[in-house]
Amino acid sequence: MSSFVFYILSLSLCRLAATRRTLGWSQRIICVCLFIICVHPIWAIPEPESDSISRFCTLDEVTIVAKKQTGVIPAQSLDGERLQELSAHSVADAMRYFSGVQIKDFGGVGGIKTVDIRSMGSHHVGVFYDGIEVGNAQNGTVDLGKFSLENIESVSLYNGQKTESLQSAKDFGSAGTIYIRTRRPTFEHGKKYNVIVGMKAGSFGLANPSLLYEQKLSESVSLNMNVEYTYATGRYPFTIKKHLPNGSVAWDTTGYRQNGDVNAFRAEAGLFGYLPHGKWHIKGYYYQSNKGIPRAIIRNVWTSSQRQWDRNAFVQGAFQYRVGRRWEMQISAKYANDKMRYLNPDTTLMYIDNTFLQQEVYISWANQVELFDWWNLTLSGDYIYNTLSSNMANFVYPIRHTALVAAATSFHYKWIQAQASVLGNFVQDRISNHQSTTNNQKPCFTPAVFLSYQPLLKEQWFIRAFYKQIFRMPTFNDLYYTDVGNIALKPEETKQYDVSLEYSKQFTLHDAQGTKIGLHAKVDGYFNQVKNKIVAIPKGNSQYRWMMMNIGYVEIRGVDVNAGLDFTFPLSTTSFPLHLKVSGNYTYQKAQDFTDSNNPITYGGQIAYIPWHSCSALANLKWNGLSFNYSFIYVGERYHNSANIPANYEQPWYTHDVALGYLFKIRPAKNKVNTSFDIDTSLEINNIFNQQYDIILNYPMPGINGKFIVKFII
Repeated sequence: MSSFVFYILSLSLCRLAATRRTLGWSQRIICVCLFIICVHPIWAIPEPESDSISRFCTLDEVTIVAKKQTGVIPAQSLDGERLQELSAHSVADAMRYFSGVQIKDFGGVGGIKTVDIRSMGSHHVGVFYDGIEVGNAQNGTVDLGKFSLENIESVSLYNGQKTESLQSAKDFGSAGTIYIRTRRPTFEHGKKYNVIVGMKAGSFGLANPSLLYEQKLSESVSLNMNVEYTYATGRYPFTIKKHLPNGSVAWDTTGYRQNGDVNAFRAEAGLFGYLPHGKWHIKGYYYQSNKGIPRAIIRNVWTSSQRQWDRNAFVQGAFQYRVGRRWEMQISAKYANDKMRYLNPDTTLMYIDNTFLQQEVYISWANQVELFDWWNLTLSGDYIYNTLSSNMANFVYPIRHTALVAAATSFHYKWIQAQASVLGNFVQDRISNHQSTTNNQKPCFTPAVFLSYQPLLKEQWFIRAFYKQIFRMPTFNDLYYTDVGNIALKPEETKQYDVSLEYSKQFTLHDAQGTKIGLHAKVDGYFNQVKNKIVAIPKGNSQYRWMMMNIGYVEIRGVDVNAGLDFTFPLSTTSFPLHLKVSGNYTYQKAQDFTDSNNPITYGGQIAYIPWHSCSALANLKWNGLSFNYSFIYVGERYHNSANIPANYEQPWYTHDVALGYLFKIRPAKNKVNTSFDIDTSLEINNIFNQQYDIILNYPMPGINGKFIVKFII
């Protein structure tokens, strides 16, 4: 049946190519690639043998233990219980505990939150949700505040790229990547369903109910559904003081944050299946929100009436299959439909009521051939179709065709692992405003090399290095935004150099209890360059008309340090051991703006909002269902402009968060129906010292606040 569907789709593509005589070169390449992808399953999947039934037999249960492969360059990851222990509401909150990461947070539960990795800009960060990138062709950034942690199994950060062998071409296309993996259903022996009903209630009117349901449909197919609603008034007290260069107070404002309310609903559903030689999944996602946009606090004015409505929906799936012993393939596809409405009813500024609708179609085919046990070859091809429409006057309705082709090779032999890849990017834009115009970006090819060396095979000690060259395409806003965009923009180019040392050790102390200790430490030194950086400059002599230009150049030098200790104390007085986990991250960055050598004030200055020093720490103590968590974040001094002058200085800030939790295990009496379930409770207090700070200038963050969480696990 699946082969028949692929066959009909391939014929449709050929018919499309035959009827469209004006297809461009990129579209022709795309049609050929899609035809190969569509017909591939017809000849790739071997036919079953006629006597295959007679070959089946029953085997005893076998337990297989394999060493986990971490890849050439491992990721920073938070998963499982560690992720749930954080005082975090969204993926953006969890990202704060990774080194080399800067979060732009405009405050509150509904505030926009974007991520910048190693100061290269949020446009160079790829966000992948269950293996497929979350796209935004309009402005190139992803608001991570929209992704709740309720259905998330792990969050991982890769500098450079994920170095797995079998991956899509898009995985090679970012300077840094964030991988968000949702729950894949697992069931205890004899159990066919899981239910988790949760409720979070907290400061500033927060109410956040959620429901997770998982069903085992058969031995190889399972269902996952998750719904969540978030409401918050966003009304919290704040204090802002601004000082003059001589240290005196310029102005002092105390008030309540206004227009920060949010109503958001999220629903997800997924089917997951396993085959004799593969696996597959399909997922549907829907998010809708209505929220206010609080304004910057400037000269004692903080009232605002701006609002934003978002609706994000997508359907995506992936199919992974092994053909024979040496060949493995992966096919992925996605359709996304995103709508955003922005309203500014304040006529004293400018009345704005704009609506934007984005659509995206994504298809990927990745193949891996294992030449030997130690050498793999990978060839991946992706096609992306993006459209953007709006009710703005003189809008040009851009359409983008993107073809990505990646070739990679990787090998591992005893003490050394390596991967080399090259990515080809072919982009064609078409705009229509009274007449059609085609904008062909010059094809770009970018290489990458990753190395890992283990000096002593019996010790978990690694020396790693990588070089990667990548670029990011100008967004639709950069190129075509009415009276601002510049159709002649070039892609931003980045070069990354990285060297790291990593050491891990597991050992047991010779004390009375036999204390077990796990040690992990990692140090990275890196140098990044960003060329042809896209910046906005005044158009002519007017300060109210702007144009996007390729004039930026930035150099980033930095050091990331990560360390962690895990202790297990087998207490002699009880059968429950005591677990203690402590970890910390430190980042030093010198990110200099070398854009304009004729401007001595900005030339060589630290770029906006990048601190020289930042760090975080986590501690978790757990015993017999009782847990205590502590987290600390520090961001050092920085400037909100490349002009590093006293007027642009931003003071350091820090926060301390604590949480106390207990897991109640309810077990039935003997000879009763098995109705056992757990109740997981937690009380969080964030920013316990009521620090008054802002991450973005004049957007104050909440002071001390609390949250109570209860989950019924059935």
